[in-house]
Formats: sequence, C-alpha cells, structure tokens
Amino acid sequence: MKIAVCVSNVPDTATKIKIAAGGKEIDKAGVTFIVNPYDEFAIEEAVRTKEKFGGETVVISVGDDSNKEIMRKALAMGIDSGVLLKTSGALDSNGVATLLADEIKSGGYDIVFMGKQSVDYDSSVTGQLTAAKAGFNCVTVCVSLSIDNGAITAEREIEGGREVIKSALPAVITAQKGLNDPRYPNLKGIMDAKRKPLAEKPVSAPAPLVEVVEMSLPAPKAAGRIVGTDASAVPELVRLLREEAKVI
Repeated sequence: MKIAVCVSNVPDTATKIKIAAGGKEIDKAGVTFIVNPYDEFAIEEAVRTKEKFGGETVVISVGDDSNKEIMRKALAMGIDSGVLLKTSGALDSNGVATLLADEIKSGGYDIVFMGKQSVDYDSSVTGQLTAAKAGFNCVTVCVSLSIDNGAITAEREIEGGREVIKSALPAVITAQKGLNDPRYPNLKGIMDAKRKPLAEKPVSAPAPLVEVVEMSLPAPKAAGRIVGTDASAVPELVRLLREEAKVI
C-alpha cells in the first residue's frame, strides 16, 4: 500500500502574533512554526496503516525551505520519505489542493491522510478539494478508521453526534483529534530522519482565488467589573447579562 500524509507548518498557538507592514500578513519575525496539530494525527495514522498493511509512506508539503523542519518531524515519527512541492508564490486552499492532487495522482497513492484543518486560517477545505481534484473518495473529521480489502469503515464527527461512513480506496482521510494518540519522536527516529530522503520539486501554483484584503488583531477585551459581593447583586448581574452581554 502506498500511503501519503500531507502536512503544513503553522505558527505556534502560543506565539504572540503581530501584523506585518501592509496589513495583509503576519510579521514572521520571532514566530515559531510547528507542524499543524491536526496533521500529527494524520502522520500517526499513516504510520499505523503501514505497520498493519506494509507498503510505503511519504510526507508531502507545499511551501518553501521552512517546511523542511516539520517534514523532518514526520520522518522522525516513522514516515519513510518526503516530497517538498517547493514554491514561494502566494497560496490559497485551492492552490495547495491543486498541487497536492497533481502529486498524489502521479504518485500512485492508495490512501492520503491530512489534518481536518490548519489552525492558522481554519478553512477546513483543503482535504475535500484535494480529494475532488485527485478523483479520490473522501472522509472528513475522522475519529476512527478501519480498512479491510480496500474497503473503508470510518467514524466521523457531526453536529451533535457521530456517523459511520463506508467507502473504498483510493481515499483522502482528514484526521480529527481522537483518531489516535500521536507518538513522540525518539532519539533513534530523530537521527534516522536526517538520513531519510527528502526530495524537492519546484512547482508553480495557480493564481489564488482568494485575496487577503486586510488583517487586524481582535479588539482588546474590556476590563471586567464587580457588580457586588453577595446575593443582592444577582438582579443587576442578570440585567447586565441580558441587556449588555446579550447572552441570556
């Protein structure tokens, strides 16, 4: 079985974000980039799938040289090799999906794992777009997966519950928290990752369909206030929650 896992690098969620001059992107100075957290579940599932069925695993990422560090983490977790689709051009979800789909179709993959969304733009569409462009089946927000003779049985989260989906390979699976517990790279895995092949393929992304017009930081939170210290404050608290906060 040939297994792909697609990863992206995102700002660490603990990083304090600043807007760059021009107001259309973040200031990357001093920002720590990490593997998109949902992609870690995808990496783990790809490794487990190979451990169960055998075959080959490949990590694929779209971007510039900064993506290599997160790809090396995937290799340290057990992925066999990597392909960096190298571009410095502007990218949106459609552009990323187009490049991924082209690579997946030409690579002869049976199953593709990726996170359900990235934690920077939170679009949650790249997996679905990639599947459509590659002609693969697709199961999103997957929290349980089994494969038997090319048949997939997956459990996915929906509003207010879960549903079971049956499909067939080839397929794109987008991973949700709960699908597995990602392993930590051990010292052997980290050393091995330095020797694993990581190919670079120069690519040109299609013109973005989405334009960032402006970025701005959220308005600062208003200072809190104390309306009382005993039960006599309850009526005023209820009034404020209803009339000002409008939460009841």
